[in-house]
Amino acid sequence: MLRRLYDWTMSLAQTRYAEGALAGVSFAESSFFPIPPDVLLIPMVLARRLAWIRYAVLCTVASVFGALVGYAIGAFLYETIGQPILAFYNAEHSFERLAEWYNRWGGWGVLFAAITPFPYKVLTIFSGATGLNLAVFIVVSIIGRGLRFFIVAALLYRYGQPIRDFIERRLGLLFTLFMVLLVGGFLAVRYVF
Repeated sequence: MLRRLYDWTMSLAQTRYAEGALAGVSFAESSFFPIPPDVLLIPMVLARRLAWIRYAVLCTVASVFGALVGYAIGAFLYETIGQPILAFYNAEHSFERLAEWYNRWGGWGVLFAAITPFPYKVLTIFSGATGLNLAVFIVVSIIGRGLRFFIVAALLYRYGQPIRDFIERRLGLLFTLFMVLLVGGFLAVRYVF
């Protein structure tokens, strides 16, 4: 089954819908969706290595716009939408405790979440709900998301075929590692917040 999913993702990466799907996932992941855009970015760059810059820019721009939606959820819809999303990630009880600290150091938190597997959407919502300076939020989001997507895409461009061969030979192991990182990010939210 994992092989079929991988093959399907690789074939999707070569269709005319790939960029729209990549932008949609990048946008949604920054505000509410739990799956990172890497699941599409990686096969897309492997399928069309010369388009790596285009894909990294697309991910970054869509992700930052999605982050602004997350910020707006926190700022304007915290009680109706923001709290349930934070509750899903088990981060709702820490809001008051973190609000003051976050407004002082939140830019670093956003940068950390933008680069790592930590659920970025939690901090985009927190940023809006606590009133983190919007200019700081945007600049840090551009830097963090840009670093993350450009590094991944550049490495795939540079070492594409060996990485593709490695992925195909160790698909089960890499899927397990990906799931460990994803779950680890959610657990970090639970215990950090």
